[in-house]
Amino acid sequence: MSKYGPIIIVEDDPDDQMIYKEIIESLHPNTVVKVFDNGEDALTYLLTIQEQPFVIICDINLPRMNGLELRRRINDNETLRKKSIPFVFLSTSDASHIVNEAYDLTVQGFFVKAHVYAEIGSQLKYIFDYWKYCKHPNIR
Repeated sequence: MSKYGPIIIVEDDPDDQMIYKEIIESLHPNTVVKVFDNGEDALTYLLTIQEQPFVIICDINLPRMNGLELRRRINDNETLRKKSIPFVFLSTSDASHIVNEAYDLTVQGFFVKAHVYAEIGSQLKYIFDYWKYCKHPNIR
């Protein structure tokens, strides 16, 4: 997967950050993984880079700027919106009003966090495999 841009993880739990990064690096050792613990820092990063991120994996409940607001701000920014960065929520919350709001913001997926390491790995592999093969307007 090294021909793709960085994988962005927006997650405030240090244990989850470590697990996601470890799994991603084992699945795709040549891919850069950028981890942010809040939406505000992730948005700042996205606004300052030229490269095309491969995918954003984001939690809902985050300090300073939650995942829904991050998605809203990406949609509101013409440059970021045109990058068409795949945006997937990975959250402990599965409340129907949150899932509905997420899809109203045109996310490309909403997954409930698995609790077993192997299942987390399967979730992430599934997400990355899908986007690896999916036709994307900004990746040739």
